[in-house]
Amino acid sequence: MMDAEKSVRTWLPLWVALAIVLGIFIGNKFLVFERGIKVPGTEKLNTVLNYIEESYVDPVDMRELVEDALPHLVSGLDPHSAYIPAEEMKRVNEELESHFSGIGVSFYVLNDTIVVTGIIPGGPSEAAGIQQWDRIVKVNDTLVAGKKITNEQVVKKLRGEKGSQVKLTIFRPTKNTLIHITVTRDDIPISSIPASYMLTDNIGYIKVGTFAFTTFSEFISAISKLKSQGCNSLVIDLRGNAGGSLETVVAIANEFLDKGKLIVYAEGRRFPRIDHYADGSGTCKNDQIVVLIDELSASASEILAGAIQDHDRGLIIGRKSFGKGLVQSQRQFKDGSAIRLTVARYYTPSGRSIQRKYEKGHYDEYEMDAINRYIQGDYVNVDTASNVNLKPYKTDAGRIVYGGDGIMPDIFIPRDTSGINPYFNALAARDLIQEYAMVYSDRNRDKLVKFNSWEDLHRYLRMQPLLTNLVSYADSKGVRQRPYYIEESRKLLESQLEAYIIRNFWGEEGFYAVLLENDNVVDKAIEMIVTGKTVPEAIVRELYKE
Repeated sequence: MMDAEKSVRTWLPLWVALAIVLGIFIGNKFLVFERGIKVPGTEKLNTVLNYIEESYVDPVDMRELVEDALPHLVSGLDPHSAYIPAEEMKRVNEELESHFSGIGVSFYVLNDTIVVTGIIPGGPSEAAGIQQWDRIVKVNDTLVAGKKITNEQVVKKLRGEKGSQVKLTIFRPTKNTLIHITVTRDDIPISSIPASYMLTDNIGYIKVGTFAFTTFSEFISAISKLKSQGCNSLVIDLRGNAGGSLETVVAIANEFLDKGKLIVYAEGRRFPRIDHYADGSGTCKNDQIVVLIDELSASASEILAGAIQDHDRGLIIGRKSFGKGLVQSQRQFKDGSAIRLTVARYYTPSGRSIQRKYEKGHYDEYEMDAINRYIQGDYVNVDTASNVNLKPYKTDAGRIVYGGDGIMPDIFIPRDTSGINPYFNALAARDLIQEYAMVYSDRNRDKLVKFNSWEDLHRYLRMQPLLTNLVSYADSKGVRQRPYYIEESRKLLESQLEAYIIRNFWGEEGFYAVLLENDNVVDKAIEMIVTGKTVPEAIVRELYKE
C-alpha cells in the first residue's frame, strides 16, 4: 500500500495537469475540439479527476494541486512553453507594458540602508517631497534600516496597487532629521531604451533593452533626437536583449527596409503562415546601420538582426545569438495566470529558422548553452559552433547564411577579457565596485551635483584617485590588495567606477557613454561605418568574397 500511495503522489500532479491543460484548449480556434475531433484519453483523465475528488483517502486541494503540476507539464513540451502563475504574470505584463505601480524612485541598499539614488520626474515621490540621497528608515511603520534587506524585498514593499498609499519614515542627511511622508502609488514608466547618444559627429548609438509595447515610440523619439544632432548612421545595441513584442520589432525593422521587403514570418502545424512586410514608410532607409548582438540576444532581437542580414541592409557584429525562435500563443485565466503554448516558429526572410535545436527532456542543457559555449571558448575565439549540419540559405545578394541555430554575426568580435582577473572577479562578486561608487557619490554629493553635464563630471572624476580609494575600501571589506592584478585591471575598474558614479547624477545615458567608451564591439561598428562597409554593395564586395 505504501508503494501504491507513493506512486499516486508521484503521478497525480501530472495526470491532473494534463486534464486541466486539455480543458484550457476548448474554444481556441486552432484546437481540435472546435473541429469536432475527439482527443484520445480525455475520458480517462476526467475519470481520474473525479475518482481522486470522490475517493482519495485525504482531502485534496485541487486548485493547489493544479498550480503545482501545470508548470511541470507545460514546460515539458519544449523550452519556451510555460504556465505562468498570476503573480509572475503581473511582473511579465509590467515589463511588456513598460510600467508598474509604485512610488517612483531608484534606490541602492548601502550598509543595510535603503538610499534613494534617483527620483522619477513627475512621479508620486517627487510630488510627495522625497529627495535624492534620502534614507528610507520605515515602510508603513515597519523598520527596514539595519535589517539586511534585499533589493527584492524593497521592491515588494514599495510597489503596490495604483492609488494605494505607503507611509515612509525618511532620514534626510542635509537636515539630520526624520521626516514622515505618505506617498500615493501611481503608474511608473519603464524606459526600454535606456540610452541614445552620438558616438561621433554623424554616428548615433541606441541601446534597446527590450522590445516592449512602448519601445517603438521611444525608438522614434531617439531617432529624432539623434538626427537633430547630425546623425546619418546608427549603431543599434541588442546585446543582452531577450526579446519581447513582435509588433514592436516589426515596426522598428520597418524603419530601415524598403516597401515590400519581408521582415519575418511565422508558421506552425496548425498555425497558418503569417508574413510581415515593410510598408516603405521608414525614416532610416538610407542610413548606414550596424546591429550588435551577443549570446543573450534572443527572439525579437534575432528577428531584427535576421531581417537586416538577409536583405544585406547592414552589418551584424558581435557573437552568435541565443537561438529562440518559437512563437507562443497566450491564454489567460480569470485568476490572472496564463499558459503560453508554442504554436509556430519564426523564420527570417530567407527562410531560415531562428530556433536552435533542443532535445525533449534535456532543457537544462538547452538553458546552459551560453555557459557551455563559454567553456568551449566561443566568446574569445571564433565561434566554435559548426555549420556542417545546418541548412544553407542565401541573402538578397547571394551570401550564404545558415538557419536553425540563432543568428551568426557577419563579423565575430570576441568577448573582451582584458582586465578580468581574480582581483576584479572578487570585487565584482561582492558588488564592491558599485558599492564604493555609491559611497563616493554620497560623501561628495554636494560637489558632484553642481556639474553642468555628465561630460564635465567625467573630466573631474578622471583627475581623482578613485582606484586607490576603491582598493582601500575593498581591503577594509576583506578583499586583500594584489598590486599586479590591480594594475592589470586599472582601466576596467576606473571605467566602471566613473560610469557608476555618473549614473547616480546623470542617469543611464551618461552611464552607457562612459561604460562603452572603449568597447571593442562598438569600436568595430564605428570603424565599419566610417569606412563605408555597411552598405549592401560593400558588404558583398569586401566581406564575402568567394
